Amino acid sequence: MHKLNMISLGCAKALVDSEILLGGLKQNQVEIMESPEEAETVVVNTCGFLDIAREESIETILQAAELKKSGNIKQLVVMGCLSERYPDELAKEIPEIDRIFGSNNHRDIVQFITGKEFSKDDPLFYRSLMTPNHYAYLKIAEGCDNGCSFCSIPLMRGLQKSRPIPAIVDEAQRLAAQGVKELLIIAQDSTSYGWDLKKKVYLSDLIYALDDSLPESVKWLRIHYAHPAHLSQRIIDAMAATDRVCNYLDMPIQHASDKILTSMRRGLKKNKIRERIQRLRAANPGIALRTTLIVGYPGETEAEFNELVDFVQEIRFDRLGVFTYSEEEDTLAADLDDNVAADVKDERKAIILDLQAEISAEKNQEMIGQICTVLVDEVGETVSVGRTEFDSPDVDQIVHIEGLAEKGEFCKVLIASANEFELKGSLVSGEL
Repeated sequence: MHKLNMISLGCAKALVDSEILLGGLKQNQVEIMESPEEAETVVVNTCGFLDIAREESIETILQAAELKKSGNIKQLVVMGCLSERYPDELAKEIPEIDRIFGSNNHRDIVQFITGKEFSKDDPLFYRSLMTPNHYAYLKIAEGCDNGCSFCSIPLMRGLQKSRPIPAIVDEAQRLAAQGVKELLIIAQDSTSYGWDLKKKVYLSDLIYALDDSLPESVKWLRIHYAHPAHLSQRIIDAMAATDRVCNYLDMPIQHASDKILTSMRRGLKKNKIRERIQRLRAANPGIALRTTLIVGYPGETEAEFNELVDFVQEIRFDRLGVFTYSEEEDTLAADLDDNVAADVKDERKAIILDLQAEISAEKNQEMIGQICTVLVDEVGETVSVGRTEFDSPDVDQIVHIEGLAEKGEFCKVLIASANEFELKGSLVSGEL
């Protein structure tokens, strides 16, 4: 049996690509190994978004290339966003790579590795999860139509291609049958889902379809990567009307200066973003709102940065991440003068993160004394770790649970203490 190691880098959307590939390989008698040293073939699924991710991808490929040169592995395959965008450069600079594929060439990759010929509909890919068995990402669309000035995703992933609702529902049901209890809905812009289909549908339609078709064991549906310009009232209402949709939304706003937002081609100015958030919070009281910001964008003066700081103070996001601007080749922003010094970018990032730490600490203090439903992700000898519905895996805060809990199950936890990064509490008996 052929032995293979899969290394998946980058975002959750890339992780789903890796899981689909693993599913196809396992169906074709390929044994998946934990480490590269145990394998004959190493597949690296790369990330091409931002310098730091590209550097990690190249370093990972080079490490695998060294294993090939030393004879520890026989074959090196590269796929993903970096190879989608720079195939010729990778082939030239790293000759140890045997084959280079894009992000969605799953059938071709399986054919190359196994040497088997497949008909159009073969192999039938079923995902092999790389997440814990109790949660999984549900990718509803590929690519993006938005054309934000700073973003290279459309150059790597192409324009938006939404999946039909029946196909998504079928996959969700299969994941539920495998024991998945939380489905994380992802796309580059989930709020524009379905606009490109021949018969136009909306994210709200998908929410209702999933809610109607999934068993009770799937208690949480979590929505990621909303675009504020596309957060319609029908989506807001669907979230409010559907109990298993987590009271949580990941909605990157990127900035809060009208000048910067216009240059970024974000489609909304600050007042409209504020209005969207107000409507979202009015319909979904207590919703946890995650956002992402970019500081140091070309032309960002101290005044524009202060506008952003003031907006963060005003809105009081529940979760927040910050990127320093990094020029992306062939994007519209690449034609602008990257005139904010690196140390200034880092300083501005630190200011925002310090402010958010204060906000998060205050919000977490308000949780003390509350009993929360928690999904248990990890179990130790005396302490377990989980998340509330207000927290997505890997990016948001955790709950430390005193007492024995069962991994992958929901439990009640009485919150006893908190800081800016986590909650602590003890198990409470009783029905959920």
